Amino acid sequence: MLQECKEHGYFRGESCPICGLEGKFLMNEEEMDRVGRTIAGILRHFPERFEVELDEHGWIGLRELVRSIKRKDRRFRWLREHHITAMVETDGKGRYQIKGDNIRATYGHSLELDLDLPTNDIPDELFYPTTQEELDLVLETGIRPSDRRMVHLSSTFGKAKAAGLHRVEDPAILVVDAGAAIEDGNVIMRACDSVYLAREVPSDFVSKAEESDYPAEEETEE
Repeated sequence: MLQECKEHGYFRGESCPICGLEGKFLMNEEEMDRVGRTIAGILRHFPERFEVELDEHGWIGLRELVRSIKRKDRRFRWLREHHITAMVETDGKGRYQIKGDNIRATYGHSLELDLDLPTNDIPDELFYPTTQEELDLVLETGIRPSDRRMVHLSSTFGKAKAAGLHRVEDPAILVVDAGAAIEDGNVIMRACDSVYLAREVPSDFVSKAEESDYPAEEETEE
């Protein structure tokens, strides 16, 4: 459930995590899922289906986004800008960014965009899931995007494993020497605290990660 506390802003759950009080209702889980899937489709994959255009960096006006959704699907006639703002501000996965009156997706695109994301404060090591069948090939040729325009790297072993488990039963996890890759001229961008993007990662900076070398952590899908 998505709610708004008068004192502490937007939150997800039954009560405000700061004051413990119930807030003003905004959306239930089903509505958040439907709106979230629609926003992801527009901002990552098919804006033309909703008769809108993103700029070269993936931005669109928040008001225009809301109008396009309501115009396309009457089920969302209740939708307002603050509903989407609340979803973005409470999204722990950092999938979207709002700047001024504009919004964009930070990762997951199949569209060709110049995301101009930050390239500072990149961890020395990043992680990537692949299949056991493709492991040797990726170690030999490097990491390249498949269904997305960019390679998506995870901040930790556990997050990479969780992302891999979403696709296969037993993913192999690769560790990327991000520091050395950047020194060699490769660009890695920070989409959010847990997801980093690159056009590709040459094989010189990729090796197999052993789970025993990394501390256990909660595995949450990105």
